[in-house]
Amino acid sequence: MIVVLNEDSVRATRERSRVALVTCDQIPELDRDDQLVLPALRERGVEAVPVAWDAPAVDWSSFALAVIRSPWDYVARRDEFVAWAAKVPRLANPADVVTWNTDKRYLRELAVAGVPVVPTTWVEPGGAWRPPPGGEVVVKPAVGAGSLDSGRYDLDRAEHRELAAAHVARLRLAGRLVMVQPYLAAVDTYGETALLFFPGDGDLAFSHAIRKGAMLTGPDEGVEGLYKEESIRTRSPLDAELEIARKALAAVPGGPDRLLYARVDLIPGPDDLPVLVELELTEPSLFLGTAGGAPERFAEAIAARL
Repeated sequence: MIVVLNEDSVRATRERSRVALVTCDQIPELDRDDQLVLPALRERGVEAVPVAWDAPAVDWSSFALAVIRSPWDYVARRDEFVAWAAKVPRLANPADVVTWNTDKRYLRELAVAGVPVVPTTWVEPGGAWRPPPGGEVVVKPAVGAGSLDSGRYDLDRAEHRELAAAHVARLRLAGRLVMVQPYLAAVDTYGETALLFFPGDGDLAFSHAIRKGAMLTGPDEGVEGLYKEESIRTRSPLDAELEIARKALAAVPGGPDRLLYARVDLIPGPDDLPVLVELELTEPSLFLGTAGGAPERFAEAIAARL
């Protein structure tokens, strides 16, 4: 039997396997790490197309799925970004998760849910902040990415106290909510653990983990580009890290089953027990090149979502 497909059938079949990998115009061909998933998607019959989130005249309904990857210029335009996400018919991760996760006030909710979270002082745009008498702190905005606009300050040093206060004031004057957190010294030795999860066997399954070295070495001096460079190597996570990661994911509004990917960032606290630094559900680097089979696992998750 010969089957003749008309033009509408061909177009519909193509759209069912066509996926947008959402980026920004500064990274039009995707981050190098994200490019690793492209061959694995092709092997599964999925056509992946890099598309800038704010590109004009894009018909997002023509894609079977839009997967957020590297739209790292959204920080200064968050309201526009979450409004865009709400208009994309098939988005991963979902638009309500994007809205919740792009403002780090979500850490408050996770703390209420019993997740151990790094202690945070919140300074509203109209508020005031006086540096504590001593210790090391991190100052950063509640809406941010790539460790930009973030700095580390030793408050036992007079010049750092002045710089920290100036940093907080600069963010406040820009209308940004400010976070002040104790600097967790273990990041200088043990490092930060990032645990990656993709769907598998009907649940959000652990895929791989990496160790990130300390990124903040001193006061914020401004950095050109979309992110600060990271020192990355593979890591086998501790049972305690996996336990806290799963506890954090279980507390995500709507549940973790809707997620296509998740990254959980942990650092040991003063008692050496891991605490959550960030739960990355919007545009995290997935470090696909650090673990065998990771690109294939991510591609399989995308194909299954279709």
